[in-house]
Amino acid sequence: MPATILVVDDEVAIRRLLRNTLEQAGHLVVEARDGREALARAAADHPDAVLLDLGLPDRDGLSLIPLLRAGERVILVVSAREATEEKVAALDLGADDYVTKPFDSEELLARLRVALRHARAAEAVPSVVRTGDLAIDLDRRVVTRGGEAQHLTRKEYDVLAMLARHRGRVVTHDRIIDAAWGGDEDPRIDYLRIVVRNLRQKLEAPQPVGSVIANELGVGYRLRVEG
Repeated sequence: MPATILVVDDEVAIRRLLRNTLEQAGHLVVEARDGREALARAAADHPDAVLLDLGLPDRDGLSLIPLLRAGERVILVVSAREATEEKVAALDLGADDYVTKPFDSEELLARLRVALRHARAAEAVPSVVRTGDLAIDLDRRVVTRGGEAQHLTRKEYDVLAMLARHRGRVVTHDRIIDAAWGGDEDPRIDYLRIVVRNLRQKLEAPQPVGSVIANELGVGYRLRVEG
């Protein structure tokens, strides 16, 4: 479905490439060269999504993420910054995804389609999230695979439920830990890895590892969904 996309980048060549790519896909494109212009265009044009560079001349793009995110607007970071901590910071601030420059145009469009699809569906989050033969009933706290109930520990369910509520999106390690362990405990990331390993053994076998829970190296996890 066509959308209005705000492209925020100080490089003319990058804005031109993104405009051509997005318009060929049927989207309406508006542009901004810096943070101040980005906020003004977002307020005037009400874009469905923002493709945001982080290295802007007047401010760090990370500081714009909470300001540009309104309702279910998609924020897709498109940046040359490759450090894991930059990706984690962007996702923790509310970005939906992170694409590193130089990027493949088809991959960027695919990531944008996924983010827009989930944003449009977010207002009516289903009580049951499905992926393959796996069904996660968030209201009843019941998980079935092929119609058969799966026994999960409380921590396993809490981690899976967090991923299901943000299905298709990367959820950082810290956000998952906060949701599953809360502030009463001081878990290490090793504990989260153990929980995810157990979930994979229960829910993915004999499918390949990562067929349900994808690992974003050094950043977090994503629940794969179909359709």
